Amino acid sequence: MTIRKNMLIASIATAGFALAGTASAADMYKSGVGGLYAGFNYTFMNVDFDEINKDADVGTLSGKVGVMANEYVGLEARAGFGANDDDIYGVDVEIDNFFGGYATFNMVNESPVTPYAVLGFTRAELEAGSESDDGSDFSYGAGLNFKMAQNVSGNLEYMRYYDDDDVTVDGIGLGVQFNF
Repeated sequence: MTIRKNMLIASIATAGFALAGTASAADMYKSGVGGLYAGFNYTFMNVDFDEINKDADVGTLSGKVGVMANEYVGLEARAGFGANDDDIYGVDVEIDNFFGGYATFNMVNESPVTPYAVLGFTRAELEAGSESDDGSDFSYGAGLNFKMAQNVSGNLEYMRYYDDDDVTVDGIGLGVQFNF
């Protein structure tokens, strides 16, 4: 019985020290590390059609939900839809919708600005006039989170969402993130 009691006390003490170490590491990540987070972005996207050597500048609104596995790595899901379209030769071009899963890799530091990289996959549906096309592709990007208030950060991000079948979709997004 004494061995079990000592094991229980040692386990509780170890868990307490581990949580204390996590809290100090979390304090170091000033842009708002937390268990769960959610946010939204407006993204200025460029849809480049290689075949006709033309591109369209469109806009999207998107939301994201995620969890920080630790202060360096997060996992998130994003989904969005077209909010602004463009014309190429009189044909209306827009991103109908997109969604994906991503991992973020954060460069933890003591400043209110935290750089990060993003890797994942995106499924996108594009429309040009009455034609539509959808597909999935590997996505990557980089950005900056900057602390605005306790548990609230802004972000600026570049992403290559899609590069397949002579169509490339890049975007620069501005957003806000809430940490819970």
